[in-house]
Amino acid sequence: MTATGTVTRTAPGSGPPAIVTRGLEKVFRGAWGRPPVHALKPLELEVVPGEIFGLLGPNGSGKSTTIKLLLGLLHPTRGHALVLGRPPRDVAVKARLGYVPEESYLHAHLTASETLAFHGRLFGLPRRELRERVPRLLELAGLAGARDRPVGELSKGMLRRITLAQALVNDPDLLILDEPTAGMDPIGTREVKDLLRGLKGRGKTVLLSSHLLADVEDVCDRVAILHEGELRALGSVESLLADDRRTQVVTGRLSPATVEALTALLREREGPGLEVRVGPPSTRLEELFLRVVSQGGAGKAAGEAP
Repeated sequence: MTATGTVTRTAPGSGPPAIVTRGLEKVFRGAWGRPPVHALKPLELEVVPGEIFGLLGPNGSGKSTTIKLLLGLLHPTRGHALVLGRPPRDVAVKARLGYVPEESYLHAHLTASETLAFHGRLFGLPRRELRERVPRLLELAGLAGARDRPVGELSKGMLRRITLAQALVNDPDLLILDEPTAGMDPIGTREVKDLLRGLKGRGKTVLLSSHLLADVEDVCDRVAILHEGELRALGSVESLLADDRRTQVVTGRLSPATVEALTALLREREGPGLEVRVGPPSTRLEELFLRVVSQGGAGKAAGEAP
């Protein structure tokens, strides 16, 4: 993975939806006389090919239930879903999927390279092909130096990297990622986001579930927000975040006299009660962290008074 820091969103591809849900619903029976739990209310959703789609919501909102239904790990109570044009339990679909669960479940005694080879053989990939693919995936995941280390010795961040690499071993058309950057430092998080953009550029479709809203904002084309099992918001990141109550103008640095003149002009045209805030724009904390780390020990600390 390479960190570029560039945020680009290209138009998703055309064709049949990669994911379709129609009235998808899940009700869990209550145990020991308790009332049933309506984990997912009728969900109408489409994910188009080549987009990165964010699935958001607090704990208990229905995100994990939705993912398990799409993976065929749960049966819907009502409604249905199609994944890559087929029912989720179709074996042909699973051969075209990559999945990163919320927790990494790997064989601790296998090395990183053995782990990828093992999962590749589960997909029926020839050994000759795996000998070429495994080193590439380890390099992509930033684990080339840990290829011979047992998975049980890896840190949580490294475990997430190897889990993501194994999800790519079959070169899937659709990736379903549940908290893929959990436990990663900001550098690893940025590298994963750059990787997702690269996969999108190759026409892959990604369904991303995450509590890290900044990550979703950075890479997703559209998002769906679930709450209490119900779809509450759906749309592009730009449209959902747009605030039509304000107008933003960004320029190069202005002199105090120009700022004063512009403020006076705005209030003259729009009324004396117009709120005008003038000041330098703020960078994001992630950008600051990566810049500081890339500079190493050179210079004084960021924000330190001269």
